[in-house]
Amino acid sequence: MTATAPATNAQLERWQRFRSSRNAALASPHGWLTLTSFQWLESEPSAVELAPGLWSTDGKTATLTASAADGLTLVETGEPVDGTITAVLQDEESLMWVQYGGADGTQVVVELAMRADKYAIRTRDDSSPVLTEFDAVPTFDYNPDWVVTGRFEAYPEPVDVPIGTANPLVDGMHRSVGEIVFRVPGLPHEVRLHAEEEKLGALNVTFHDETNGNTTDEWRKVFVPRPRPDGSVVLDFNRAINYPSAFTPYGTCPMPVAGNSIDVAVEAGEKLPAGRII
Repeated sequence: MTATAPATNAQLERWQRFRSSRNAALASPHGWLTLTSFQWLESEPSAVELAPGLWSTDGKTATLTASAADGLTLVETGEPVDGTITAVLQDEESLMWVQYGGADGTQVVVELAMRADKYAIRTRDDSSPVLTEFDAVPTFDYNPDWVVTGRFEAYPEPVDVPIGTANPLVDGMHRSVGEIVFRVPGLPHEVRLHAEEEKLGALNVTFHDETNGNTTDEWRKVFVPRPRPDGSVVLDFNRAINYPSAFTPYGTCPMPVAGNSIDVAVEAGEKLPAGRII
């Protein structure tokens, strides 16, 4: 789709500020670009890759046993781990639990996570080349034609829709609060996409389009400001972003609801990241 009118300076400046903030957030310490493993915990105390100590779970509680010589400290307090500690999470919760390594002992953070009602850990290493070699996420050029007006049709009550995730062993759930309906050039019909609610009434939409697997990841998402009183919304696909699973195989990011597809190439927003882990 080619633009029918050039972007204004104000539009470009707002988009460039958004891109700067997005890249800075991705490059934060122990952020998504630092993931180096995802490992399920076993019932018997066991060693794991990339982290000291013995780890286990009885299904309800996660347990870590380590000595002071292992160099682990609690993320929250900095207190050394010398003995056995436990933590309890609910499904989909995470805890930045312990840390170790580097000059100050904080190079690697071990995140405890509950996914699919099972405990796992993820290591977040600030020396990961995905982070240290990160410059910016490649994007399509800003195109004002991909700022689309639509309408939000809310459901009487939220509907939970089962979905897959980036990890085939983890099922997900999409709490759909309604559908966003809009038109795009090149399609003779309206597009309908399930939406989830964000803070303060904003929405987010996870979608497929015809660029997936070519110039973009298998799916992306776009945040939508709170609908106006008349139900109208604005979708700016120039702000479509990748999930963490586009950068690393250690994410458990939600797939789109079946049918959340746009049957044209949405050549706007983020492209496949450079330096992604395969």
